[in-house]
Amino acid sequence: MNLSKEEKFEVIKKFGGNEKDSGKTEVQIALLTARINKLTDHFNEHKKDHASRRGLMMMVGKRRRLLDYLVKKDIERYRTIIKQLDIRK
Repeated sequence: MNLSKEEKFEVIKKFGGNEKDSGKTEVQIALLTARINKLTDHFNEHKKDHASRRGLMMMVGKRRRLLDYLVKKDIERYRTIIKQLDIRK
């Protein structure tokens, strides 16, 4: 259910300035989105995994808070990340 190192580095390189820039808000949102998508696929097979579902809800909440922060800080960066990740408010 977790991302492999290669997948994580790919996301960091795509949304960060370089492969070491993992603290950028866009990178954090993209990593959370990748983990959320992976967990969503997991729930298609394991419908009664409620413990992992709670973790999923926590990740969705954290992503929502990061997106709200980005709206307040820079609306253009928010619009760009929403379009790139294909998530909507």
